[in-house]
Amino acid sequence: MFISIDENAFSWFAKEFELNAPFSIRMYPQYAGFGEKHKGYSLAFSCETPTNPEFTQEIKGITFYVEGNDLWFFNDAETYLTLDPTEELHVSFIEQ
Repeated sequence: MFISIDENAFSWFAKEFELNAPFSIRMYPQYAGFGEKHKGYSLAFSCETPTNPEFTQEIKGITFYVEGNDLWFFNDAETYLTLDPTEELHVSFIEQ
């Protein structure tokens, strides 16, 4: 599993969640939307305390994580979080 969060995307999270570090952001599949990787699912985010993290990445006091039961969503692809030109979060997947 590979997840890349570029500096602009990190700044988006810090601003969007309006919390002082340290805190954790869960990344998980949400049944809704027009997902690029899994039809009918999109990547969602919430501020939660991890219970069974299988992937963690800490950046400047913010821990991004994926719970064990959500790994299926990220399998067989690299995940990239960036900002698009309109300063909206963009998620892209590159199949391995």
